[in-house]
Amino acid sequence: MLREETVFGPIHSRRLGSSLGINLLPTKGKLCNFDCIYCECGWNKDGRDDKTLPSAAKVRSDLEDKLTQLLLDGTRIDSITFSGDGEPTLNPEFPRIIEDTVHLRDAFYPGAKVSVLSNATRVHIPAVFEALRKVDNPIMKIDAPTNELAAMINRPAPGYDVGKVVEALARFEGDFVLQTMFLRSESGFDSGAPEVLGPWMEIVRALRPREVMVYTIDRPTPASGLTAFSQKELQALVQPLVEQGFNLQVRGK
Repeated sequence: MLREETVFGPIHSRRLGSSLGINLLPTKGKLCNFDCIYCECGWNKDGRDDKTLPSAAKVRSDLEDKLTQLLLDGTRIDSITFSGDGEPTLNPEFPRIIEDTVHLRDAFYPGAKVSVLSNATRVHIPAVFEALRKVDNPIMKIDAPTNELAAMINRPAPGYDVGKVVEALARFEGDFVLQTMFLRSESGFDSGAPEVLGPWMEIVRALRPREVMVYTIDRPTPASGLTAFSQKELQALVQPLVEQGFNLQVRGK
């Protein structure tokens, strides 16, 4: 489902509560350096031809208007969340937009968090990293512990390397949220298989994020033959990390 507005919602998020969304990508298309088999926005090739990215000035204006109206209506907001139709850090004005958003949050909804949902592919860029350090919830994705499995699940742009992403995320020194999608495919992979789960847990132990969000598919997916994990299954799979003191948020089917 493509977002038709730059600022949308608020909507209820399983992970973030009442979430006001910001889409830094085309409102009539999709732009992402991943092409995940489970993406609710569909395949990249099916995105419309709109390649227009909203400017920092437009985002600020739209967000200020929306926050003004929500405040007048008495609407609760738990998070101002950068998500939308692809990877938000691809917008070249991302650092400026983060600064403006934090300022508006402080003025209108100081109790709300600013969250960014990212595939972590651009954390190595200094300006992007510094911008992510300014938000409350930098939620960074690693769905697969190997490049081979990432190619099956995320279908990233050429050059993606899990090891380099882990190295870049280490600069957060644990002050970030790690997000991982668990799913099974008829083509043969299983996020809960020992050969996948074990290396993924080693990444968690190496990065020591302040929180780990483990979830599964909850909406229609562009790829067929995908199966979700139940809450009970996910809890059992991540129990070793819980016992080691990691803070996990688990959302099964």
